Amino acid sequence: MIKKLIFLLMLCCCPLTAATKPDLLLAGVYRDNIDVQQYWVSEKLDGVRAYWDGKQLISRGGNVIAAPAWFVAGFPPQALDGELWLGRNKFAETLSIVSKQQPVDSEWQQIRYYLFELPQAAGSFTERINALQRLVAQQNSRYLMLVPQFRLADNAQLMARLHQLERAGAEGLMLHHQDALYKTGRSHDLLKLKSYQDSEAEVIGYRPGKGKYQGMVGALVVKTPEGKTFAIGSGLTDELRQTPPRVGAVVTYRYNGLTKHGLPRFARFLHVHQPF
Repeated sequence: MIKKLIFLLMLCCCPLTAATKPDLLLAGVYRDNIDVQQYWVSEKLDGVRAYWDGKQLISRGGNVIAAPAWFVAGFPPQALDGELWLGRNKFAETLSIVSKQQPVDSEWQQIRYYLFELPQAAGSFTERINALQRLVAQQNSRYLMLVPQFRLADNAQLMARLHQLERAGAEGLMLHHQDALYKTGRSHDLLKLKSYQDSEAEVIGYRPGKGKYQGMVGALVVKTPEGKTFAIGSGLTDELRQTPPRVGAVVTYRYNGLTKHGLPRFARFLHVHQPF
């Protein structure tokens, strides 16, 4: 999954409207000793998480999302949790659209709000799924959708579905325990599963490009929060090599485990980290 860099200057020039930062349920990391039959499984969408407080959409970072009035006109007057999603491998385009303080109608017409949780509702997650299905059907809004939830028999089926969806461009899978009551904060009732890991690091410099990248950036030199430094060249588009993330910017990268020196193996640039 490669996500384009678009918005640093835009966010600086268009201050966001602050709201109360929502208290959300956050996923733990999948572990293979669970009973998969006890979980609902869904695709992990690579969009922008958004909390609907009954009146407005709020980002995970606590900023009001300036959605057009017609987009939210069919939303219910109760809390919802979900993802503003444009499609697979379109995170950058999605963030560009939803972070504008002057929304563009033609852009928002492409967005859908995919629900995966009913905050503060009573009952198990299975019961909340049923409530969400009824709610979406009652609202009859073309912009309000439900993230499909499905069942799998065992870990083998789970991994097969993960690889199938990742080949199609999906980011990964989410597993939510069927009996979980609603709560906020980090919880192992909700698990994320990807065939790779991802993390953030700060840009501290650049390596010059060679060959066809002569005169451009060959790699970003980054530093992890633990103080480890390494270079990321894979995943950089020609546009990014010409106009790279500034020194001091935080970037998100994917990797496959660590080397014996504790450095990310096969690090690949994903996008500039935006705590939107």
